[in-house]
Amino acid sequence: MKQLPQIPQSSFDFLNALKLNNNREWFNLHKADFEKEQHHLQIFAEALLQQMNVHDLIETVSGKKSLYRIYKDVRFSTDKTPYKIHWAGSFKRATKYRRGGYYFHMEPGNSFVGGGFFGPNPQDLKLIREDIAFDSAPLRAILNAPAFISTFETLKGEQLKTTPKGFDADHEAIDLLRYKQFLLMKRFTDAEVLDPHFVDLVNNTFKTMRPFLDYMSEVLSTDINGLEIG
Repeated sequence: MKQLPQIPQSSFDFLNALKLNNNREWFNLHKADFEKEQHHLQIFAEALLQQMNVHDLIETVSGKKSLYRIYKDVRFSTDKTPYKIHWAGSFKRATKYRRGGYYFHMEPGNSFVGGGFFGPNPQDLKLIREDIAFDSAPLRAILNAPAFISTFETLKGEQLKTTPKGFDADHEAIDLLRYKQFLLMKRFTDAEVLDPHFVDLVNNTFKTMRPFLDYMSEVLSTDINGLEIG
């Protein structure tokens, strides 16, 4: 019988135990448990990828490839515990005409999915701001849509406290021009994550991001005349 793409309670139980025993000795003793739970995540991510490829084109080749390693990079961190205490993964949209990405994060009491543009490079940020300054109405229409508000509430991400260079402080779109990141996020309860239909909830949440991602993709891949940026 085909295994359902459901996150079981045991996946959260493992994370809770790891949080209390975040050391290599404990982890090595429970490596088989980790591999069992990681397999559940791979099945979930593969099912999610298949659903997403119905309404978007994803570059990530498999659910397994989408998952992040549980091992932390502690070189520049004051927290030297060696393991993450969450499950996470991401999908990259395919081709230069589909910009932005999708992220999922599952952790007891702190599960969410996100998407958008975490760290736009200076050139991309310039293009985005110039388009907003020219006409913010298309982006505001997306951000004010009922489906957007009910799912994500508002645009999130780090913002400047001052006015970005080259723009007027009294510009009518200064609230949008201050963004340095352009992120969408929706949180889920533990009960929602463990529900058999969670994969559908995540897929539908990602699908609701499409108007925003498609708008940003057009801004970043075409010039003011709609011509492809070389």
